[in-house]
Amino acid sequence: MTQYDAIVLGAGAAGLFCAATAGQRGRRVLLLDHAAEAGKKIVISGGGRCNFTNVHTAPDRYLSSNPHFAKSALSRYTAADFLALVESYGIAWHEKTLGQLFCDGSARQIVAMLLEECAKGAVDVRCGAALGDIDHADGLYRVQYGDTGGDTVASAPALVIATGGPSIPKMGATGFAYDLARKFGLKIVQPRPALVPLTLPGDEALFRELSGVSTEIVARCGKAAFREAALFTHRGLSGPAILQISSYWKRGDTVTAQFLPDRADGWLRELKRERPRLSFRKALGDGLPDRLAEALCERLALEGELGALTDKALGAAEARLARWPFLPDGSEGFAKAEVTAGGIDTAELSSKTMEAKRAPGLYAIGEAVDVTGWLGGYNFQWAWASARAAGLAI
Repeated sequence: MTQYDAIVLGAGAAGLFCAATAGQRGRRVLLLDHAAEAGKKIVISGGGRCNFTNVHTAPDRYLSSNPHFAKSALSRYTAADFLALVESYGIAWHEKTLGQLFCDGSARQIVAMLLEECAKGAVDVRCGAALGDIDHADGLYRVQYGDTGGDTVASAPALVIATGGPSIPKMGATGFAYDLARKFGLKIVQPRPALVPLTLPGDEALFRELSGVSTEIVARCGKAAFREAALFTHRGLSGPAILQISSYWKRGDTVTAQFLPDRADGWLRELKRERPRLSFRKALGDGLPDRLAEALCERLALEGELGALTDKALGAAEARLARWPFLPDGSEGFAKAEVTAGGIDTAELSSKTMEAKRAPGLYAIGEAVDVTGWLGGYNFQWAWASARAAGLAI
């Protein structure tokens, strides 16, 4: 049996960064992952360019049963801190809309950087390692691993759960983190898909004919609102605005779409006075894709010139376009979810160190924890910040 100072389970964003942080502090670290290579989800993120952080990172851009939990880690390791690391490796980057930072080249540059950081800390990285029994006795965590899950045994006083959530199972994602946490007595907030396309029932079939059509909207659900593009699909709704709002949506909730969000109240009635001969269809088509404008006209049951329509009818149309209701019947599930909401209950963890309160030496970081960021690099920043907190505490 080989002894280490810490064993980190999961060589994704959080696991790699935590192992590197601890290793560079002189800790002897073993990093295990069942996948054949490290950072598989990093490689596919951001269309292969890795949206590695967001300059607007703040605690209010995260969902959690405890909205204050993420404050400590995020304040102690910021987007600027990670960007400085990226720049120290000469990785070219660019800022997209809404503060999103991407590699100019490939997401593999981020993986290579993290592996080099691990190498600087002499981290023992073992990929393709199936996990067997994991237990705790005499102050040590023991982990069996190997080709069959039990060929080798390692022990350490610290064990870090960094195996993520069940989103994108085709990448090997599972609920392993929750099973392990429960084994050591930690509570779990019910996991659910987040940043995921929503599906619509059959009575919304008209919109399925719009598959592939995209337009900017303000999507709302409860108190949450996001202005970004929405995409109609053959199953329902997707696009950044919908992915964002999906994290707040629960079954039975209505999602509303504000079409033409730049139009002021009374715009149709004003247009009627300015251009009475303009058709209602063309009035909508001036700011919307043609197919969508046609579908909305059909649903609103209005046609003809604006001058022939009453102000009351135009006002009602404006109100409907500003809060067009959709009642999703579900989502596309973990298979299409970018992240998992819920997870290991933050009430079980120290917000400063990420250590479990009732299981000394056990840590949980990244997506495995009940902290879920908005779309746009926020979840990577939580991975870096929570990993740093644990890596400095081990």
